[in-house]
Amino acid sequence: MSIWWSLHLRREAASVPLARRLLIGTMETAGVDPDISYDLSVALTEACANAVEHGGDAVPGASEAYRVTAYLDGEKCRIEVADTGPGLPRAQDFRPARADAEHGRGLCLIQELTDHVTIGAEPGLGGTVVSFDKILKWTKDPSLLTA
Repeated sequence: MSIWWSLHLRREAASVPLARRLLIGTMETAGVDPDISYDLSVALTEACANAVEHGGDAVPGASEAYRVTAYLDGEKCRIEVADTGPGLPRAQDFRPARADAEHGRGLCLIQELTDHVTIGAEPGLGGTVVSFDKILKWTKDPSLLTA
């Protein structure tokens, strides 16, 4: 089974739960194990929150939107969140936040909840693309297959 969707969302807080609910609903319907769905939904929430908070205000001409794309293909789910903000510092300059910090732990949380994370620039556009993968586990009775 292969499912793919992409959203262009305004950079506002209300867009984050919308993306999360769409992902959870898609996974539930496809028959993905609820624990895997939960991990991916938390990772998506963190990536979207970063796009909303950091995705464009400091850059003249930056878009007021960001993009979320999800691919469920075979045994893997890949999610990409792309914005047009100032981008992250170079990888060697990036320092994760302390465990007791109130902000700045989102990327570390994404790394803990998923199997593979890539953080880079949007080709030709600037901004940041956070892409993460997770191997899927399935329930015994997926709704999508019984409909």
